[in-house]
Amino acid sequence: MSRSHVAGATALILGAAVMATQLPVTAAAAAAGDELSVSTRLADRREVSAGTRAYSIGFEDGRFYANGWHITGEMGGVWTPPLKLVDGVWFGLDDQWVGPATTFTSGWGYSRYDLPDTAGLKVARTDFVPDGVRGALFGLTVTNPGAARTATLAVDAHSELMGQYPWGFGGVTPNASDNLPDTGAYDGKSLVFTDDGALPGAPVHHYAAVVGTSATPTTGQIGTQFYGPQAGHRCTGTETGAPADPKPSACDDGPFGKGTGGRLTYSLDLPAGGSKTIWLAVAGSDQGLTSARDELAKALADPAAALAAKKASRQALAQLTQLSLPGDPLVQEAVQWGKQNIADLTQTATDLQIRWTNQGKQFPAPSGTVAKATWIGAGFPDYPWLFGTDAEYTAFASVSVGQFEAIKDHLRALRDVSDILNNRSGVVTHEVISDGSIWYGQDSRSTNPDGSTTYNFNTDETVKFPSTVALLWRWTGDDRFRDELYDFSVRNLRYVTRTLDADHDGFPEGLGNVERGGMGTEKLDNTVYYVRGLYDLATMAKAKHDGTTFAWASALARQVHDRFDTAWWYAAASQYADSLADPGNVQSFQKHWIGQTPMEAELQVNDRTAPGLAPYAHGTAALAGREDPCYSGTAPLSTGLFHTGCGGGATGQGEKVVFGLTTSIQSIGEGNYGRLGAGQQQRYTHALADPMFAEPATGGTPDEQPGAMPEIFPSPDQGANIDRCWTCRSMFMQAWGNYGTAWAVVHQWLGLQPDLGNGQLVVVPQVPAGQPSVSGAHIRLGGGFADVSASVAGFRYTTVVTVGSAVGADKVWIGHTVPRGSTVTQVVLDGQALSSWTSRTTNRGLEVTVPTKAGTHTLEVTTS
Repeated sequence: MSRSHVAGATALILGAAVMATQLPVTAAAAAAGDELSVSTRLADRREVSAGTRAYSIGFEDGRFYANGWHITGEMGGVWTPPLKLVDGVWFGLDDQWVGPATTFTSGWGYSRYDLPDTAGLKVARTDFVPDGVRGALFGLTVTNPGAARTATLAVDAHSELMGQYPWGFGGVTPNASDNLPDTGAYDGKSLVFTDDGALPGAPVHHYAAVVGTSATPTTGQIGTQFYGPQAGHRCTGTETGAPADPKPSACDDGPFGKGTGGRLTYSLDLPAGGSKTIWLAVAGSDQGLTSARDELAKALADPAAALAAKKASRQALAQLTQLSLPGDPLVQEAVQWGKQNIADLTQTATDLQIRWTNQGKQFPAPSGTVAKATWIGAGFPDYPWLFGTDAEYTAFASVSVGQFEAIKDHLRALRDVSDILNNRSGVVTHEVISDGSIWYGQDSRSTNPDGSTTYNFNTDETVKFPSTVALLWRWTGDDRFRDELYDFSVRNLRYVTRTLDADHDGFPEGLGNVERGGMGTEKLDNTVYYVRGLYDLATMAKAKHDGTTFAWASALARQVHDRFDTAWWYAAASQYADSLADPGNVQSFQKHWIGQTPMEAELQVNDRTAPGLAPYAHGTAALAGREDPCYSGTAPLSTGLFHTGCGGGATGQGEKVVFGLTTSIQSIGEGNYGRLGAGQQQRYTHALADPMFAEPATGGTPDEQPGAMPEIFPSPDQGANIDRCWTCRSMFMQAWGNYGTAWAVVHQWLGLQPDLGNGQLVVVPQVPAGQPSVSGAHIRLGGGFADVSASVAGFRYTTVVTVGSAVGADKVWIGHTVPRGSTVTQVVLDGQALSSWTSRTTNRGLEVTVPTKAGTHTLEVTTS
């Protein structure tokens, strides 16, 4: 639903000077540019500046409070995966600490703080993390409005050298409580922090962090405090008041902190009316002090040039998939900023020691080593590492915005880790911390006292993997990438078929993406994605001339597909059952979000795209049913899809919490069935976009970091992040929710259906009702780019495409999707009326297409 709530006073600042108080939400988003600013409740809002080898998480007032829950209170600060370096850094001038920021600005690849005047000087700060460097940079710009003078700059840093694993949960061994104390020193140039030793049962480590500038300090000190203006108050995580209190700003450290601190002072010569920027670097390594010093030198080599390079790289990402959505600028900006979210979450680590921790119960010797891994993290601050299922949804957003390389590397990393962990069985692991520790996702299981089976992995991740490989192959045309992961993809589905279908009904057993009890052994999402995966594997097998795999996968896909609707349609609720209980495939309907996956999943059948597994009548009924307040939120809270509808779940309590993923599933399902209007898909795309820019529930401000899509939106059972306590917040930036916006626009509205592995491209747009036109330029496909625009005027539907020869499409079909039941009266291609064309009815509508070739073409379809 399009909203026109006006943002509250001094809320969101767009670009350089435009205030959100002057604009409704939709207009505000359109004006955003490459910066977004906020000036309210800054101490309650988290932020991140990220690079590929490090990131810094603080708060938008410029301070560093304790936050996060995997390691209680320690998930912020400066990290270089898998190692935390410091809790934070603080600046002072002439014996006065720089006060909290008055305005925070989120830019593409950097963060900026407008700080209050201090000691008669004007102050601002810019944070960023150069890609490829294991360190963060903090640039303090001091402007002297008066006569030339000398000022004293003080810098405090508080160390916290610890790994991203182990965590602090009860029963985890070793535990974050075993964290070793840091040792601090001043070497005449920098603060040096080290942590050498071993946690119980773990190997010896050599952690080091170095903090300094390119200048030589006048003094250096070491001590246990040094939190700048913060008191160093330690919270325990057991305080009363949750979920509202205490807020993060009440906590400077958590229960597991054993860091130390230090202070550097510098003498600054400030010219009259001039400015000076001092770049402080925090760098480190899990390979010892020498390596940490090398990283500090890299960071300080030329910070200004590095910042310019960082901005340029992010601008280059922004130029891919340039959208123009005059009827929906909010979603246009959501996709634009989603590109930056995905880039912020892209990380690399080396020397991952693959260990099966069995949910923290053990810490054995590693089974093997992955020399290097790159991945798109699930979310900041508590899920920054490698996941299976998150990536399998994020991949759709990644290809839509042209970020091919990171998601390819992510899939490679999943394959490499899984093969070591699971002895090449084909099971895809679930969760991999950046040191290689595996919390969950091993190919093993046990029998419970009641006779039920507990799995140590999720079936859904294994059945989705071949489809993700096929998706990348179709969009890139990269046969070598397909071939690299083909054997693993075959093993994925052979394993599921062989070991996870005890009753041989074609519906796989095991756990799916709903991590809740009380469900039957066969889960809906596993079956849906299994059917899709079989079709996708068959497509790849056909291209590779692997006749055996093609015959097996295609035949099995058809068999399960043919039996699907009869087994899973729950007529009593006009919805799909969440699971089936054996024996007898007894339907269980608990109202979980996975009920929408039969509409969300897209199949490739006989080399054609088939949007949605559910037949049209059942699909539209199920989608419409979830638009009810029992299943979806209402303003001013998020209008997205609940995890579990009212009265649902094993206890009948429901779970009225709106996630970015659940809302994306509903968004894409609506699009697959041509339901693009304000009360249908747009309701969910706007639910995804609102918290990035202006949540109605918080008076028209972003959820936390402007331009970042969080994990959970304001819901009846869980309020906005900024209203919650220091350990009970969701991720303030999450990757997979971008699926529901980027894929909706690029694939469904603009109609791009590449099959570049087979040298083919279909472009068949569908313009949402109420919008005059949609267009996208510089959309990355194969080795080149395409532009698409589509418009509707009465009964005339126009599509204009430009497909570069480097795309690699030997065959191109241009078309348009018109309403179901339409009669096509004329089709004109490049000014010439055609006597024949192809039309087919899908769940989207009536798709009208004609063959052409690469180049620029215009198609007009007229209906009656």
